[in-house]
Amino acid sequence: MVLKLNLRFIFAMGLYYGLYTITRGFSYVIASMSLPLTMLFLIGIISRGYLLKYAVIGGFISLISTNALSSAGDASFLRLELKFQDLLVTTRITRIDYMLGLMLSYLFFSLPGIVIYAVIGVVLNLFTAFRAFVLFLIMLSLLISETSLAFMIAGMMKHIRNVWGIVSILSIILSVIPPIFYPYTYLPKYVLYILSISPATPGSVIAQGVFGMQPFNYVMLIILIAETAFYFVLGMNFIKWRES
Repeated sequence: MVLKLNLRFIFAMGLYYGLYTITRGFSYVIASMSLPLTMLFLIGIISRGYLLKYAVIGGFISLISTNALSSAGDASFLRLELKFQDLLVTTRITRIDYMLGLMLSYLFFSLPGIVIYAVIGVVLNLFTAFRAFVLFLIMLSLLISETSLAFMIAGMMKHIRNVWGIVSILSIILSVIPPIFYPYTYLPKYVLYILSISPATPGSVIAQGVFGMQPFNYVMLIILIAETAFYFVLGMNFIKWRES
């Protein structure tokens, strides 16, 4: 069976729910960048610049992770309040189209923050073509896995009032506690593997290795690839999609 994606719908949803959100409510964009930029400032001051590179690279990962996780709120709202998901079921649009459309929207929504961190990274001379490409692949993988986690959360929600608190807590657990803004070697190995339940952990470890800040960990590369596929399948199955 050949998978046929509705690219027109995917792009339209990404454009409307992601790119247009920037123009309609830029305050949300600023709010999404507040945590990584605050961490960048604090880490730069406290470490006297020693961990600044970690904060910059971690900023990319944190931005994508927190924005993708927040899609649990939107997915719940669209399903429970607007009944938008029920409307799509009656069309030729599939659950994969819907997932990819929402993923693309959060990639578009994250673009202002990505640009800011890219400028900082260029100023600090962090990038080569290879490093930039690998970082892009890491962020793409995190976008898929973290959005899939968000769909799992949304699929379990029975009322919209519960989702925002859960997303806020999970954003801290999955995007702040992992070694995103500090060297992963600070952690004992068993703690590192426990934290690997969050895709941000292997993503950060790989990024630190590629950028020459810490030894490259091939096990984390395998974990990230496996988690991306695993969470995507789980997220797709947690969507309340009643197909005829």
